[in-house]
Amino acid sequence: MAALLLERLAAHRTLGAVPREQLEWLAATGVLSTLEPGDILTASTGPVKGLFVVLDGHLLIRVDRGAGPRIVMEWHGGDVTGVLPYSRIKAPPGNVVAEERTDILSVSVEHLPGMIRECHELTAVMVHVMLDRARVFKSSELLDEKVASLGRLAAGLAHELNNPASAVARSAKTLVSQLGALDDATQRFSALNLSDAQNQAIARLREQRVPAPTGLGTMELADRQDAIDAWLTAHDLEGVDPEPLARSGFQPSDLETIRTSVGADKAGVVLLHEATLQAIRQLASEIDTAATRIHSLVAAVKGFTYVNQQATPLPVAIAQGLSDTITVLRSKARLKSVEILLRVPEQLPTVEGYGGELNQVWANLVDNAIDATPGGHVRIEAGVAGDAVVVRVVDDGPGIPADVAGRIFDPFFTTKEVGQGTGLGLDIARRIVQRHRGAIDMKTGPGGTEFCVTLPSSAAAP
Repeated sequence: MAALLLERLAAHRTLGAVPREQLEWLAATGVLSTLEPGDILTASTGPVKGLFVVLDGHLLIRVDRGAGPRIVMEWHGGDVTGVLPYSRIKAPPGNVVAEERTDILSVSVEHLPGMIRECHELTAVMVHVMLDRARVFKSSELLDEKVASLGRLAAGLAHELNNPASAVARSAKTLVSQLGALDDATQRFSALNLSDAQNQAIARLREQRVPAPTGLGTMELADRQDAIDAWLTAHDLEGVDPEPLARSGFQPSDLETIRTSVGADKAGVVLLHEATLQAIRQLASEIDTAATRIHSLVAAVKGFTYVNQQATPLPVAIAQGLSDTITVLRSKARLKSVEILLRVPEQLPTVEGYGGELNQVWANLVDNAIDATPGGHVRIEAGVAGDAVVVRVVDDGPGIPADVAGRIFDPFFTTKEVGQGTGLGLDIARRIVQRHRGAIDMKTGPGGTEFCVTLPSSAAAP
C-alpha cells in the first residue's frame, strides 16, 4: 500500500516534480481516506484541519451570495487544497463537498511545521498553490460583488430610465396628433391675410413670451390658466386651449393686445393658431428634456463602469466618479426618501488608478449609507489634505452597533437579509483602496457614521 501510494504521488500533477524523499515523507505522514458523493470534507464553519492532496475524484465549493448557488472553487485528482504553508485560512467560504468518489491524502496541521523544515521543494510547491488559490478566490469574490452591485444599480436605473422614456413616447404620440391640428389652424390663419404690421406685432409678442418664464409654480400656472380661460369665455372665443398659452407665459393682457391688433372677428383664429403652435413647441421641449435625461443617465453609467478602460492605471477624476455614482443611485435614494448632498471643490486633483474600481468603492459606501438612514441625509464630500485626495461619505443614521463595528470589513460579514447583500462590499472596497495605496477608515456613533477614504493624488504618485 505504501509503495502504491508513493507511485500515485509521483504521478500527481502538482507534486510529481518534488524530490522522491519528500514524497516519501508525505506518504509516511499523511492519512489516506475516501469520500463518497455528498460527503463534506470541510464545513463552511471550519476549522480546516489539514492539508489535502486530491489523488482521484472531484471536490467543489458552492456559495449562494444572493443570485443562487454558484461554484466558486473546485478540485480534481492532481490538485492540493486545505491548509497550506503560511496560509491563514480558518474556514472555507462554503462547504467543501465531494461530487464523486474521491481519494484524499490528509496531512494534519500539526505536521506542517515539520514539512516546512524538512521538505523545502514540497513547501515551495504548496506556497505557489496557495497564491494561485488566493487569486482565484479574490477574482470570484470581486465578480460576485460586481454582479450583485450591477443588479442593484440596474433595478434603480430601469426605474430612472422609465420616466423619461415614457415621457418621450407620450409626447411623441401627442405631437403627431397636434401636427394635424397645426396644419388646419395654419390654413385658417393664412386665409386671414393679416398685414405685415399685424404679423410683426404677433411675432414680437411671441418672442417676448417664449421660452416660458422659469420658476412658475403649479398654483400660479393654474391661476393664469383660469384667467385666460375666463377671458376667452368673456369674448365668446371657443375651441382655444388655454393651457399652452398659460405655459408659454401669455396673460389676458397679451390676448387683448392681439384682439386689438387683428380685430375681434379674427382673434379666435389667431389665438387658436398660437395655442396650437405653443402646444407643439412645448411637446418638442418635453421630448428634448426627456431625451437629454436619458443621454445623461447613459453617460453616467458609461462613466461609472469605465467601459473599455485599459488595464493600466490612469488619472481618475474623483469629482466625476462621485457625480456618476450619485446619478445611478439617486433612484434608490428617492425610494428611501434620502436626500443626497455632494460637495466637491473645483480643481480637485486626480488620483492615479482604475476609475471603475474606485467607482465601485463609492457605490458601496453610498449604497450602505442610504440603507442606514431611510428618510435621512447622506453627505458626500471631497477635498485635499496635503498630497492626498480625501473623500468622506457621511450619514445621519443611528450608527453601527459596537458588536458589529469591528467586523464590518470582514469578508462575507453582513447584517442584511439573505439575498440583500454579499457581505463583500466593504471588504472589497478596502482591498481596492489599498491597491491604490490609500486607506479607508470609519467613525460611528448615535448621530451617524462616516467613512473616510484617503488616496494619494496623481502629483504624489511615484
